[in-house]
Amino acid sequence: MGVTLMFMMLATLTPFLFLRLNKKLYAAIQSVLLIGMWFYFFVAMFQTAPAPFSISWIMFYLSLIVAEVAWIMFIIDEVKFMALRRSNLY
Repeated sequence: MGVTLMFMMLATLTPFLFLRLNKKLYAAIQSVLLIGMWFYFFVAMFQTAPAPFSISWIMFYLSLIVAEVAWIMFIIDEVKFMALRRSNLY
């Protein structure tokens, strides 16, 4: 459960990563997915888990997948920026 919660916290930061990467549409989509992700989490924690392939189930897993893609995009962007900055120094 702790690992899932950690990934959910990272997913919650994802819209800010998209905004930093100037991907405003992706930030808006991820924000909507976050609502479904947290809704599914609280329903699963305090009630019976929703059925597989329900809207909230899809939003939960899609939000986690999009978040991991965003973090990879962010890391690639940072590496490119540092390489460009390093090449400008020499």
